[in-house]
Amino acid sequence: MTATKFLRYPIGMQTFSNIIEGGYTYVDKTSFIPRLIEHGKYIFLSRPRRFGKSLLLSTLESFFEGERELFKGLAIDKMDIDWTPSPVLHFDFNNGYYVSISGLVAKLNDTLSEYEEMYGLQVIPEERDEVALRFRKIIKSVFEATGRQVVILIDEYDKPLLAIEDNKEVFEQYQRLLKSFYGNLKSMDKYIRFVFITGVARFSKVSIFSDLNNLDDISLENAFADLCGWTEEELINTFRQGIENLASEMEEDFDSTLNALRDFYDGYRFTPKGSRLYNPFSVLRALKAKSIDPYWFETGTPTFLVRRVKSLGLYPPEMNGQKCSKAQLTAVGMNDRDPAPLMFQTGYLTIASYDGERYELRFPNREVEIGFYRCLLPQYAPETSYSYSAFSIYKFQDDLFEGRPDDFMKRLEALFKDLPGEDHCESTYRAVTYLLATLCSTRSLAEHHGYRGRSDIETFTRKYIYLFEFKYNRSVAEAMDQIHSRDYAGRFAMDSRPVYLIGANYTENKDERGMQYEIEEFHT
Repeated sequence: MTATKFLRYPIGMQTFSNIIEGGYTYVDKTSFIPRLIEHGKYIFLSRPRRFGKSLLLSTLESFFEGERELFKGLAIDKMDIDWTPSPVLHFDFNNGYYVSISGLVAKLNDTLSEYEEMYGLQVIPEERDEVALRFRKIIKSVFEATGRQVVILIDEYDKPLLAIEDNKEVFEQYQRLLKSFYGNLKSMDKYIRFVFITGVARFSKVSIFSDLNNLDDISLENAFADLCGWTEEELINTFRQGIENLASEMEEDFDSTLNALRDFYDGYRFTPKGSRLYNPFSVLRALKAKSIDPYWFETGTPTFLVRRVKSLGLYPPEMNGQKCSKAQLTAVGMNDRDPAPLMFQTGYLTIASYDGERYELRFPNREVEIGFYRCLLPQYAPETSYSYSAFSIYKFQDDLFEGRPDDFMKRLEALFKDLPGEDHCESTYRAVTYLLATLCSTRSLAEHHGYRGRSDIETFTRKYIYLFEFKYNRSVAEAMDQIHSRDYAGRFAMDSRPVYLIGANYTENKDERGMQYEIEEFHT
């Protein structure tokens, strides 16, 4: 739709009719509806949270219920398509108390009861908790009552599973219940017109959809790459006025503001040849608040993912550049050792390149990288430590931005002394330093490949550059010698910013446990 002077941002709104009738700005995705219907009868789509899946299902619901007035002026209104209404059964797992099997049964009961009441169906008391049986009866009864095949929409099917992923016993109970529940989608095929299921992850290894072997996963198909999320063209065409308003607030021109939005919110790519996409939720928040911040992580933190990354001993920079096959990306198991596929499906990594056999995954943008590292840092350093004023991230940031490397290292040394004894190891030291530097700086590189070797960490601010080389149970002199002998700073000879060379050694000897360091300023 064409941008208007006064935009109404539908932040948190997931009901299509409310957005249209309320005059909110809508990015038109309705041209996909005929393509989805033609593509298949049973469809699955995996996309990260807050990416428009719920709005997509609400739009499908309005279409299948024949609410044509809502689509006036949209792309589908000009298309030749059958608008004959169908009865719709819509299951939304976004909200629910999923800590036990009773919570999942209660959630299903609520939705099933709604449709039983709507169609005047009686429930035998002893069948009250037989949710799979009741679902089957509803599908058949609705078909018989209306004479029309049923449309079934299931939103965030995996929300209950993600809520209890650490509880193996409850997870297996959920698995058995949902397998029998979703099995109806195949056994009741003659009563069904269309099925669309969304989720964050495709847990093919837990056999929930094993009976539904005709489920078509379009998550990696180029034809539906931008079904959810916004292309840059859609962003500019729909929200030009909003971007101009943000530019005015930031005292920047339009192109600079667009570059800032691109750096922070763009970069998601869900298929090999798909467009780069913006996160709709974050962009809406930024345009309305007229401020670019990491809004996505305000809505929830990836606790189970950061715990897994820490438990596997992954050095944080190693998450960028992960390689996976298509089978790995689409077949996720809760106990997989490799977290990369699940990080892709949940939106923390995205497709950077594809060579015909393997996908290379990277953080999509600055918002995700910063947000994930903020969640990861407490796994290495106790949150109580860096919540103290002396250890505040902002204190570290001030040190780097104001050219005080000695204060930064003293603060870092004090933080390490506060770590539990079992966490005093090289991997923790390196990880904490990299996370802090990345969260504080404009940009940080880990193990950058130069012509004579790889530096440990390079950190860049607008005014300063910092080169870190770390040793473990060796010496500061050895760290500094490596910086000089391999000329790590040579490539910055023409850079006008001061370059600080920092060599550090972590000693595990009980009598002198701790960190020693030396700082030099680079001169050509």
